[in-house]
Amino acid sequence: AIGVAGDRRLMATIGEALAAAQSQIDRQDAQYLLAGLTGSSRAFLLAHGERDLSGQQAAQFAKHVAARATGVPVAQILGRREFYGRDFVVNAHVLIPRPETEILVEQALALVSGNKCLKTHDPPCVLDLGCGSGAIAVTLALELPDAKVTALDQSLDALRIAQQNARTLGASVSFIKSDWYRALTGRKFDLIVANPPYIAAHDPHLSQGDLRFEPPQALTDNSADGLDAIRTIVTGARAHLHDGGWLMFEHGFDQAERCRALLAQHGFAAIASVPDLAGIPRVTMGQHLPTPAV
Repeated sequence: AIGVAGDRRLMATIGEALAAAQSQIDRQDAQYLLAGLTGSSRAFLLAHGERDLSGQQAAQFAKHVAARATGVPVAQILGRREFYGRDFVVNAHVLIPRPETEILVEQALALVSGNKCLKTHDPPCVLDLGCGSGAIAVTLALELPDAKVTALDQSLDALRIAQQNARTLGASVSFIKSDWYRALTGRKFDLIVANPPYIAAHDPHLSQGDLRFEPPQALTDNSADGLDAIRTIVTGARAHLHDGGWLMFEHGFDQAERCRALLAQHGFAAIASVPDLAGIPRVTMGQHLPTPAV
């Protein structure tokens, strides 16, 4: 076990600290925790195992390891998570950004940069529904500096974190407190993106691993199939999209077919799902085309 604050025998060097930590937590988790604490890369730690840690670093690392051993996510312990090459502040009030959500960002960028949204709206208007930490909205605002990005969430705690991330990273984003579209009367956008809760209410994963420590409302909508939030998003989207605009959202590994059917049911065109690196469909999208004149 890792020693307490004053125990320098076990915590004398980087290598010894990592070796001791690995008796309690995963090897990579130990490396990420110590890298985050020291401001070094994992590669640096592995190459300089003989270097001493200060007493303060040793004590803090011991606390981090103890927290991780109880299941607290690494990102919450460090208070940040990298997303699309940038560090975002996170805490227990927001969903920890996942690598698969970068697929949503990449597809959004491809649509806007490729000018596939209606050309008459310049600059393009983008809406992020349920923004959480702001990772999606802030990233889109920084990657598309000419776009007007709006982000909403019903949680004030989440909005505070998102606003902090926008300020720190220098992103221009308008934030709104809203339960999905409720505060957006009359407003329309060229692109709506969302990473909504989509885990079914009784999915055992909710009581396992890191998910135990993340906000339940960001993980599940408490429906039997996990699709109630997506139904709300799809049902209300056409009223808030310009003609030619797009809706895209992340979903669960087994929900793509039902999401495509839902988009078709509500009159969307050019419906498609995009897989992650493992070939699992993770993002589904559709275009809102004007209703043909009779």
